[in-house]
Amino acid sequence: MLWTVLKTKEYSPEQLDEFERQDHPERFNSDEGRSDEQLLPYNTFQRRGFIWLPIGIVVCFLIWYFKLALELYIVGGGLTAFGLMQLLTTQMVKKGNITNGFVTVTNDLNRMPKTMRQLAIVQFFTWFALFAMWIYTTSAVTSHVYGTNDTSSELFNKGANWVGVTFGVYSLVAALVAFLLPVLAKYTSRKIAHAIALTAGGIGLASIYLVKDPNMLILSMVGVGIAWASILAMPYAILTGSLPQNKMGTYMGIFNFFIVIPQLLAASILGFFVKSLFGGEAIYALVLGGISMVIAAVMVLFVEDKN
Repeated sequence: MLWTVLKTKEYSPEQLDEFERQDHPERFNSDEGRSDEQLLPYNTFQRRGFIWLPIGIVVCFLIWYFKLALELYIVGGGLTAFGLMQLLTTQMVKKGNITNGFVTVTNDLNRMPKTMRQLAIVQFFTWFALFAMWIYTTSAVTSHVYGTNDTSSELFNKGANWVGVTFGVYSLVAALVAFLLPVLAKYTSRKIAHAIALTAGGIGLASIYLVKDPNMLILSMVGVGIAWASILAMPYAILTGSLPQNKMGTYMGIFNFFIVIPQLLAASILGFFVKSLFGGEAIYALVLGGISMVIAAVMVLFVEDKN
């Protein structure tokens, strides 16, 4: 990190604007290129607030009424908070208080460039799958492959330790595959390269259901490693081509919402799914994660990739 901080040249916002003006005058002068000057009317925020706030309240009521798992309140609370965020922005815009960071972020969230909106869907399904893997692989492998749910047993510890080894394997595979991704992208496209990698990851994650020999988990994690290499790089490479330079920092921050949101969703609904729908079998959470990653692979094909 120190090497990056010390050796990377950082340009001022004014310099970046000038580069953009010279290299892409058509985009610089477009609405998308100058999104900071395009504040949505307050009734747009108001309308969205009046949609999402009641939905969040209804979800919370249903969770309470049917005495569902408490962690599901994260979903209802998140929807409610998003609706309140829109209504609060409405009041600020009405009063002319449009220069604070809260209004800026809310406005930019609602005005994300097309490519970013498309990538947000890809990121959502991708990171939902990853969090399913990180949360449930140990319990899935120990019960489904090693045949034990006794956390105090030697066999459970053996399985948990082997999961740690396989996670190391996917990290190593990712480090090696990272060198091959630019080559694959050059001969296909960034979208195709990412779709291939995500498909490998989805198949690898879902294939754990078929594993009986613990050593075969290595092959499953090779697929995950291929996906991990691309996940850490390719979406950002695609994203940067679609963002106006003067909003790069804000949009990169907003883009990380779509890592956090699936994390919260996975933490809130996967436990409910495993207990109520999957009969306590954690392996199905991994299968669901694999399906989610394949969906992400399909969705990335529809992304508008701007060079």
